[in-house]
Amino acid sequence: MSAAPLPPLPPVPGIEDDEVVFGGPSMLDLLDEDHQQLTQLCDRLAAPDEQEKARPQDIEDVLVATLARHLSAEEQYLYPTVKAVLPDGDPIASQEVAADAELILALQRLHATPAADAAYHAALEAVAVHVRSHADRTAKEVFPRLREQCSDAELVRLGNRVLIARGAAPTRPHPNTPAKPPLNKLVDPAVAVVDKVRDVLTRRTTWPEDLAG
Repeated sequence: MSAAPLPPLPPVPGIEDDEVVFGGPSMLDLLDEDHQQLTQLCDRLAAPDEQEKARPQDIEDVLVATLARHLSAEEQYLYPTVKAVLPDGDPIASQEVAADAELILALQRLHATPAADAAYHAALEAVAVHVRSHADRTAKEVFPRLREQCSDAELVRLGNRVLIARGAAPTRPHPNTPAKPPLNKLVDPAVAVVDKVRDVLTRRTTWPEDLAG
């Protein structure tokens, strides 16, 4: 097995780094759950059910925020792991970063287009197509290979960092911010502070669990 690029741990006297037992979800399980949730949000927004209780604007806000958090976490932890662990990881990671850049632009267009605008449904469909394509590629071509090459402890340790990264990530698309470590690990939390202040001031819904219904 190839070693994943793991974040450092606080020193524990008498215990080696590889002896620490971790609890929590795997990075791959977390990202896969994100993919399913994002697909559901796209579907919810494109074809609302008669029983839908959440406002379309709230669903859109949650989709935008969830996707922004997801892309930030992947760029900080998934793609560096792909590059370090897989023999062909460099081109795969580069392809996904480029696809992310297109998705962020599509997300920005959706975020800036009023729902009443004729271009809104096309903007939403563009985001949905990117999300489904990304989820399909990683599920078939990336995640199974990482599960073979990484230990459960490595994936759980990375999963813990993904959870932290989500909480510190921007909630809006920012196409011009760095997409690769180490700069994205510094810039994303700084940009996120401004996003979160705006969210509070506008009472914007950004987490799926806060949606009605």
